[in-house]
Amino acid sequence: MVNGLMWLLGCQLVGEVVVRLTDLPVPGPVVGMAVLLALLVLRRSGDDATVVRAADGLLRHLQLLFVPAGVGVVAYVAVIREDALPITVAMLGSWLAGLLAVGWTARLLTRDHPAEGAEGAAGTVEAGP
Repeated sequence: MVNGLMWLLGCQLVGEVVVRLTDLPVPGPVVGMAVLLALLVLRRSGDDATVVRAADGLLRHLQLLFVPAGVGVVAYVAVIREDALPITVAMLGSWLAGLLAVGWTARLLTRDHPAEGAEGAAGTVEAGP
């Protein structure tokens, strides 16, 4: 399990370093996950049991990661109460924008393609008579 945690933390560290050096507008752990995915795909040895075991151990206690967010909400409940309307509008607006973006993306990706006509398959050139 310690070896798997070292892999996870090492990839997160690499992600943080890459983000800070390149000034990417992406969180370091996201880049670290991409690095971990690339390493696991490139290894292909099937010896990823240590990483899986460490990740499963962390996922079993995932609810503990929500404690700081809950404490922040309780600590700033007065500020949240004062600005409840703008917060609610922002949350509903971002939810609606995300819903529309996903809907439009899904519609574009699943759009029916025109049936193949007399010209043959799209992108092929037929020889004339």
